[in-house]
Amino acid sequence: MLVSKSTPFIKLKNLKIKPDIFEKIPAKVACHYKVMPIKFEKNTLIVAIEDPLNLMVLDDISLFLGFKIVPVCASLSDILEAIKEYYGLGAETIEEIIGAGDMDKDLPAQKAGIENIDEMAQDASVVKFVNQMLAQAVKDDATDIHIEPYENELRARYRVDGILYDVAIPQNITYFKSAIVSRIKIMADLDIAERRLPQDGRIKIKVSGQEIDLRVSILPTQFGESIDIRILISSMLYSLENLGLSPADIELLEKLIKKPHGIIFITGPTGGGKTTTLYACLSKINNKDKKIITIEDPIEYQLKGITQIQVHPKIRLDFAAGLRSMLRHDPDIMMVGEVRDFETAEITIRVALTGHLVFSTLHTNDAAGGVTRLLDMGVEPYLVASSVECFIAQRLVRVICPDCKTRIGPNEEILKEFGIDNIDNGKIYEAKGCKSCKFTGYKGRTAIYEFLIMKDEIREMVLNRSSSSEIKNKALELGMRTLRMDGLKKIKKGLTTFNEVIRVTKED
Repeated sequence: MLVSKSTPFIKLKNLKIKPDIFEKIPAKVACHYKVMPIKFEKNTLIVAIEDPLNLMVLDDISLFLGFKIVPVCASLSDILEAIKEYYGLGAETIEEIIGAGDMDKDLPAQKAGIENIDEMAQDASVVKFVNQMLAQAVKDDATDIHIEPYENELRARYRVDGILYDVAIPQNITYFKSAIVSRIKIMADLDIAERRLPQDGRIKIKVSGQEIDLRVSILPTQFGESIDIRILISSMLYSLENLGLSPADIELLEKLIKKPHGIIFITGPTGGGKTTTLYACLSKINNKDKKIITIEDPIEYQLKGITQIQVHPKIRLDFAAGLRSMLRHDPDIMMVGEVRDFETAEITIRVALTGHLVFSTLHTNDAAGGVTRLLDMGVEPYLVASSVECFIAQRLVRVICPDCKTRIGPNEEILKEFGIDNIDNGKIYEAKGCKSCKFTGYKGRTAIYEFLIMKDEIREMVLNRSSSSEIKNKALELGMRTLRMDGLKKIKKGLTTFNEVIRVTKED
């Protein structure tokens, strides 16, 4: 980088640029020349540029805008981040469409309620904008992309480490929301003419040489079609050792998954990592002498050597129907994506009692709640007591960013909430926030677990229809560690924070 002695070097992330300043330069000019306007006074525009001695670029911008240009020096990465933050993702692409006259061409059709969907969706600029949005989501380690239409705007959000963040996009993107939806539908091989019914599809893309599966869900709303894109990266599949389990829990889980029969239930909310844990368990025991069949809704990852079935309710292929057919294929191990009703629960339990190892999930707040959930469905207590080997509750907590973590002293109020007086043999850290973690203080996630082993005392309580709180108290007496207790261990290791564990767990 060439810098003269009289040219100051600035950090753009420390500046707050007003809209009337960055609007002085169109997005396509800022992106093309890689400059960022930061101040305007007396017909003079101060711009940040990587090479302030590049007079040709400065003269071009001055001639185009009619202003005197004064350069300051900034790093190229800071300039590109500032362009994305202030102009919005793909702003230059949208300006190209408008500049080509496509906006004027589309607006009358929109007012009349008639759109040439094929023509709009195939427009190279719309394709480029959608690709930019997908690539940026992968770069930001997002798990979901939400594209939501409202009356006078189109909103885009990424879910990163379980939290939703707004994506800066140009305001005039709302003119092209139908074209963007149509482009995504074409990529997912969906019906672009159908706008009244929900649709689901899949897309395969390659970003930076990495193959990525996208699960697309289209939902019709009052002001257009809302889109959720789930990003599934095969390399994200974990082994048991990478799930966040303690060595003792790994040893316990390995014993459970090697049992010849019985059910292992994993409980927790949607997005809590249950499927990842199930896949890690199946991968651990997957070998040539085992026949493994799964029935899922939807299939998130393709597992080599495992037969996977997709649920199709429209043709009456639900979990219960799939389970019956799976039994005729001589399986050793089966996975049922979710037990939602009495029929599925009863068949799953009877399958386990006939000599099969079954994995499945339930939506409950804790491990003990899995017992009462099955009983509430109408399953007989003796069936639950005789078939289930373990209930595992889990949550995902964000990991403190290693680049900005700071050691702090214990807070008495928080310690009281955890039911402890002090922290022994541990270091407490808090999240400060830096550029590496996009100033969130967190980077990545790990899991916390609660294992309820069905020991004889617990089975007897199930037969007596004891409440979940009574079962939990007995399990604690027998050595069970709650979600918060496991979270506390990760706090002591400096992996996460008190606030994060409190956020994802209910009060014990």
